[in-house]
Amino acid sequence: MAIGNPMYIIIVGAGKVGYYLAKALTQEGHEVLVMEKDRKVAEAIADELGDIVMHADGCEVRSMTEAGMARANVVVAVTGDDEDNLVICQMAKRKFGVPRTIARVNDPKNEELFQELGIDQTVSSTRIIFNLIEQQIETGQVIPLAALKKGEIEVVEVNITPGCPVEGMRIGQLDLPPNTLIISVIRDGHALIPHADTRLRQGDSVIAMIKAEREKELRAVFAGEQL
Repeated sequence: MAIGNPMYIIIVGAGKVGYYLAKALTQEGHEVLVMEKDRKVAEAIADELGDIVMHADGCEVRSMTEAGMARANVVVAVTGDDEDNLVICQMAKRKFGVPRTIARVNDPKNEELFQELGIDQTVSSTRIIFNLIEQQIETGQVIPLAALKKGEIEVVEVNITPGCPVEGMRIGQLDLPPNTLIISVIRDGHALIPHADTRLRQGDSVIAMIKAEREKELRAVFAGEQL
């Protein structure tokens, strides 16, 4: 389903987050470019996503210029390096005048610094999960991450984007893969404890625990795809 006002969005970093974000935004009708400095990673996802993937270092001015950053509406830096994400977003704002920058923050201690330096929005999965644990689990009941890994269980984040087929639906109405556990809905920066009658809204981030091999099935539900 295409949207009314498509944007030009540059995503720097082609890991899982960058890959799924690019896929979802493209399906919604946005013009997307993914920049990835690791040639093998870039080539691997280009086989599926096509020419929207650019093998380039998103921290270099020349690469940013070639990517057309000056006309980008949004730049999203989701590499595994906080320093790179900060540099990318600062350059996008100061040199290219990008209206909105979003940075992935791997170390929650860096969030305040990013905000002080003018990054519009930061996303920290570590912080989200920490907040969930702090709010919902009493001392002594924390599940060690090693136990999740041994059970091949992943914590997955799925965003409700404009036109998402599940927007407006209640969690209890979703046809989820077996043994999926929705552990929280992040709305307006706050973690909500979900219930079967919790209605999903545009902009929500749904946090789920699921067996690793069923992650694609879960994302397909939110994308309205058939596997």
